[in-house]
Amino acid sequence: MGYGLLAGAIAAEVAATTAMKYSAGFTKLWPSLFTVAGYLIAFSLLAQTLKTLSVGTAYAIWAGVGTAAVAAIGMLFLGETASLAKFTGIALVIAGVVVLNTGGAH
Repeated sequence: MGYGLLAGAIAAEVAATTAMKYSAGFTKLWPSLFTVAGYLIAFSLLAQTLKTLSVGTAYAIWAGVGTAAVAAIGMLFLGETASLAKFTGIALVIAGVVVLNTGGAH
């Protein structure tokens, strides 16, 4: 159940961050409200996740997958440039999450 909650937290965070782009610096009401609601949901689900997963594992996955997803959304849907450097950065973020979650296992 912890990983399901974590997936929900990631989805809410990615949606909230994407909505923030459309809020125009919190000057547009609906995208701003969606941003706030998304982060409230994301943090609530992340807090529930921490009941069953270690904080290092949960946060590494949440931050890494969220970062990679938002970067991909920016390139695919928001007109941000795609480059070898960005793809390398996304790959390094993913690799970092994998190393953090497997390197310290007993």
